[in-house]
Amino acid sequence: MNWVTTIWQAISGTSDWMAWNLFLAVVPLVLSVWLFRRSMARSPLWWVGVLAFIAFLPNAPYVLTDLIHLVDDIRANGSLLVNTLVVIPKYLVFVLVGFQAYVLSLINVGYYLRRHGLSSYILQVELLLHGLSAIGVYLGRFERLNSWYIVTRPHHVLRSVMENLLDWRPLIFMTIAFVLMALLYWLMKQVTLAVLLQKRYATVVQRRSRV
Repeated sequence: MNWVTTIWQAISGTSDWMAWNLFLAVVPLVLSVWLFRRSMARSPLWWVGVLAFIAFLPNAPYVLTDLIHLVDDIRANGSLLVNTLVVIPKYLVFVLVGFQAYVLSLINVGYYLRRHGLSSYILQVELLLHGLSAIGVYLGRFERLNSWYIVTRPHHVLRSVMENLLDWRPLIFMTIAFVLMALLYWLMKQVTLAVLLQKRYATVVQRRSRV
């Protein structure tokens, strides 16, 4: 019973904020599917959706910064076995799912640009979104700003952005975050595209075998 209680506490101790942060990470993915996969017309509502997508996009790579809680959870638990089998895997799955939402969101952006004959701009757009996300991650982690503050507190967000962009310490964090996100994105993008290509190939082979 003690082991069951310890494991349950390790699982449920951070479940509330993890679930909330994963929900926020999935929001830009859902928006990207609607904006860049399903929607065709660039209506005023579509542009509003793009702005919402950009505002919520940093929530996906933001999960990387939640690893700062891992050390505290390991120390609080105190059991090597539970930490190895429960706490660390829980954080790994959490970070992987959250950042995978970021990767898929940008893949959908690239799909949209390619479909409209703008393939040459994919890298530039990806780098731009990495930069904006790095700024957003900093504002979320250190300034404690939320995505919806762009609508509810626009002056506060603008002031925070200008102040931090003029300070070398936030710029160092943003630069490191930008490089880290760009590298992780490139690696996970290759793996994701390979998996998607393999699934597509398997589907084609399966259909041909039925003919």
